[in-house]
Amino acid sequence: MKVAVVGSVNMDVVARVSHVPRPGETLLAQSSSRGGGGKGANQAVAAARAGGAEVAFIGAVGRDSDGEVLRAALEVEGIDVTGLEVDPAPTGTALISVADDGENAIVVIAGANASDAALTERQRALVAGADVVVAQLEIPAERVLTASALRSTEAVFVLNASPSAPFADAALAARLLAATDVLVVNEHELRAIAGIRSGDIDDAVDAAAPRVSALVVTLGAAGSIIAQGSERRRVDAFRTDAVDTTGAGDTYCGVLAAQLTAGRSGLTADALADAARVAGAAAALAVGRPGAQAAVPTAAEVREFLEERA
Repeated sequence: MKVAVVGSVNMDVVARVSHVPRPGETLLAQSSSRGGGGKGANQAVAAARAGGAEVAFIGAVGRDSDGEVLRAALEVEGIDVTGLEVDPAPTGTALISVADDGENAIVVIAGANASDAALTERQRALVAGADVVVAQLEIPAERVLTASALRSTEAVFVLNASPSAPFADAALAARLLAATDVLVVNEHELRAIAGIRSGDIDDAVDAAAPRVSALVVTLGAAGSIIAQGSERRRVDAFRTDAVDTTGAGDTYCGVLAAQLTAGRSGLTADALADAARVAGAAAALAVGRPGAQAAVPTAAEVREFLEERA
């Protein structure tokens, strides 16, 4: 089974602080660190550690030391990086403040992730040969649409609509949704897509669900909602003490993708709910650890976690 992740890769520069800075406020950090990040790369690492599938990453880094470090980190995970191109722009950077309660504030400098170069022959082949193709919106939307068009007829295309800014363009939003098999969003992203800014979350789900084959809404401590056609499933969350929420959603998406490698024929509400439960367990473990990629659990850790709560 093969998973191809088309997305961003950043060097995360993380400052641990007492609280997320308010506008105009200057804080002294308790500590700082650097490590691999970017929604695409985080999801690729999560899919790889989930086990059971070969994972390829399609993206771009700069011709700099950060790019070399990030490429090597993905290789260590056993991820195929032959689709990781070198771009004239610098490698992407994320500036992250993480508070004592685990909340964060993130500023992303896209760098090479903003490249609108056409996919190379190698990148196209990796996408075409995958059972599941995953993308996010930290890269140009046209690259996301190209990746969807290149997938095989039996492959599942998973879009994590984060950040949701491209959905402000109605025409682009319609194209993205039409190209998607499984849409993964949090509550804020769901409301932006559904055009329902307040009120019951179920109303937003009902507005968005008919526009895609399957919808997965992550709700943090409230678990997740699976919507497919007229079916609705609630999947409970696992309680955990948050240390750092950075990358937890990416862990969820990557593990979810790895669980869906049976292809479109296996894309049922039951299969999605089962995948969401495993993904939720992985995310719960991730928020209990610092970092993004560093916090992603292994398949064995997730299995043990689930067995303890069976």
